[in-house]
Amino acid sequence: MAQGLPRTSFNRSSLVRTLADLAVAEVAESRQSFAERLGQWLEFKDALPLYSVLNAGADTAIGHGVASPQTAAIREDLARVRSTLADSIVADGVSGPGKVRIQLPTPSPGASADSAAEFAPYHRYYLAHQRDMTASIGPLRVNARAALSACSVSLKQLAALDAVLEQALQTRERSLLASVPALLAKRFEKRYADHLAARVDADTADDPCQWMQPGGWLAVFCKEMQNVLLAELDLRLQPIVGMIDAVGNEVAREQ
Repeated sequence: MAQGLPRTSFNRSSLVRTLADLAVAEVAESRQSFAERLGQWLEFKDALPLYSVLNAGADTAIGHGVASPQTAAIREDLARVRSTLADSIVADGVSGPGKVRIQLPTPSPGASADSAAEFAPYHRYYLAHQRDMTASIGPLRVNARAALSACSVSLKQLAALDAVLEQALQTRERSLLASVPALLAKRFEKRYADHLAARVDADTADDPCQWMQPGGWLAVFCKEMQNVLLAELDLRLQPIVGMIDAVGNEVAREQ
């Protein structure tokens, strides 16, 4: 039997907590076990490959031993990918100088309040970061499975299980992550509505260029969006972190 993945409470992931804190997602504590919830996500066609992996024989030795050179390389790659993606999220081209890969949209000088208060540019910005994460994390996850497969029989089985689960759950995961920008749109609209309400008795015209000043409603929203992106990055990296942790756990048991 493969070594289990680290226990995870999906209702308490950093992404779900962050969205709940922004009051854009209601999270009820599930009374179902992890296995019951996972079963609701899997289709009948996934049952056979999952059964095959869970019941694979374990009588063949793997030549490299648990602490293979590949696992050290994967740890380094994980740190590099995490740092690169996190830096791309934090370095938005607005809060600090320097060239960035994905530029945070801001109101153009002279733009009307109505046109500057459109969420569409921020939707595109979020999707660009999601594509960036997908492009970087997908190959890293494949390489992590290859590294585990060179370590031991039980870790090879865990790598096979991760491959089956990724294939089975990718459609559901893609759908759920695609809903995050829509949830952020609600927060954007709420921030703007609060801004307008606070200006009911204002004597001056609303200037969109002031929205990104410290304390401005748009600056606050962009910080919230950044936190959601970082939480999503953490969520997407969890399977890889779990596989790397599994290597460490197996090494510790053998010592």
